[in-house]
Amino acid sequence: MTADELLQQVDKALDEIRPFLQSDGGDIALEGIEGNTVKVRLMGACVGCSVNQMTLKSGVELTIKKYAPQIEQVINLED
Repeated sequence: MTADELLQQVDKALDEIRPFLQSDGGDIALEGIEGNTVKVRLMGACVGCSVNQMTLKSGVELTIKKYAPQIEQVINLED
């Protein structure tokens, strides 16, 4: 899979998870992909939420891995 194809797959995954985050007043932005790591930024109500790490691992990371199995981890870049 090329870098462009990987980016498209990760974008598809984020498009799938985004409505769930937005329904709780949050959002997510892709900040980059380095190797097998996707870097995202949780925004809105997701910032400082007590369950955002669970959301990141159980929701975002699993969804991204469904589209791009070579991704090993997803990390949230905090300000």
